[in-house]
Amino acid sequence: MRSLAARLGWLLAMSVAAAASSGCEGAEASDNGANDTDTDTDTDTDTDTDTDTDTDTGSDTDSDGDVDIPGVDDDSDGYTDDEDCNDVDPNVNPDAIEVVVDEPYEDGGMPEPADEDCDGTIDNPPVFCDEALTLTDVDPMNGARAMELCKVASVDGTDWGVVTAAYVRANGVAAALPTAQIGLQTNFGSHVLPIDGYNMLAISSGHARTPGQPDAAGSQSCIGYGAGTPPPGFPQDVPGCDGGENINDDVGLELALRAPSNAVGFRFKFRFYSFEYPEWVCTTFNDQFIALVDPAPDGSINGNISFDSLGNPVSVNIAFFTTCDGCPDGVEDMDGTGFNLWDDAGATAWLQSTAPIEGGQEFTIRFAIWDTGDTAYDSTVLIDDFEWIATGGTPVVETEPIIE
Repeated sequence: MRSLAARLGWLLAMSVAAAASSGCEGAEASDNGANDTDTDTDTDTDTDTDTDTDTDTGSDTDSDGDVDIPGVDDDSDGYTDDEDCNDVDPNVNPDAIEVVVDEPYEDGGMPEPADEDCDGTIDNPPVFCDEALTLTDVDPMNGARAMELCKVASVDGTDWGVVTAAYVRANGVAAALPTAQIGLQTNFGSHVLPIDGYNMLAISSGHARTPGQPDAAGSQSCIGYGAGTPPPGFPQDVPGCDGGENINDDVGLELALRAPSNAVGFRFKFRFYSFEYPEWVCTTFNDQFIALVDPAPDGSINGNISFDSLGNPVSVNIAFFTTCDGCPDGVEDMDGTGFNLWDDAGATAWLQSTAPIEGGQEFTIRFAIWDTGDTAYDSTVLIDDFEWIATGGTPVVETEPIIE
């Protein structure tokens, strides 16, 4: 068990020794030349037109009585019939995403597959774009690819995909690169693999590394970017737990995205690890992870879409903290991660956050993590498997455990 006196003693020692003895080099430390080995901008794999494995619920079928009038945009989707392969269905056009049909309706009937994106192929198989990525790659577009956001969109167009990408601090200001606070991981320890594709994005208030990797922390606390500025409304307190007001070692990935024309929402998966667990639950030292969306969707909290059913932000106070010594999921998924090796710690299971979006809408999402209260006892989040939802209905903002 750690005491507050011990924590304060660590902070005093860190201020004198600058973390040299722990193997933590700080935000501007060398990556041992690793950043010189990865100049791949991965421009040859952005042809993926299908990152969605949702099933068709029938929202893409035509209505009886629709008529295709030559030369007219009959379905008002921005394309006339010389460009649109089905001009009586607004969910079908070159700016739509393919909807893979692999499950029946609730009544048992099987929906008819369609070529939603008008590329001449029905139900394009998914194409991954993150196979060649490396741990120390700090190209933000490759950070997006690590979570299956493969398609790059034009800045001034109607096509869907990633418009821009940048590594930032929690308030959106550009982050100095390179830094070990960012990592593209093929696995996290002995048991945790990507949900989809070959890699997943790791961002950390310490070092996004596991034991044996270049710039691995070697301890539970690493000084990174130092003092930061939180977004408005954060750090968010949990009722009954007054947290700290200052943040440190904050880092994030901000993406500007344009949704497919037939999209009604999006979702992604993440997993949060922290050395703050269990000693610092409900204290001023509650590190946090947020997914900040702008414009803020209905149901978000200060724009954040990742929180539990009680509105608690992702921290050691979240209801989904189930991986630890004595927790329901045990400690297996911390094996080889450094968590529970350099000190005791805990983690959530894989969680999925969902939010609504309008077809063709442009928005930003900022994935950010930070130390709250001081620079000690770091936290790391894994982010993977971003998907567009294009099966109709109205998704709501929610975060839920993944049912395996």
